[in-house]
Amino acid sequence: MSAEDLENYETDMELALYREYRDVVGLFAYVVETERRFYLANQVDLQVRSAGGEVFFELTLQDAWVWDVYRSARFVKQVRVVTFKDVNVEELAKAELELP
Repeated sequence: MSAEDLENYETDMELALYREYRDVVGLFAYVVETERRFYLANQVDLQVRSAGGEVFFELTLQDAWVWDVYRSARFVKQVRVVTFKDVNVEELAKAELELP
């Protein structure tokens, strides 16, 4: 496999992941960004903790989808993340008009 073949494969995988995201984003209530991952989730619990003078975040997500091109199963029942880095949680706006 050449470097060009590998690059084309990765591009195709990223495009497929974007299409999957576009198809599933309407199923979720929150977008969550951490230093390492991007998630969609229906329940989010964010706790600020401290230990030894350091502050960290403990994040628990229920019914989640993980943006990771190399993951075979992106739908996850529960995710627990512990990080010292920033965490961004946004509630997704629901469409006001739902088509039957």
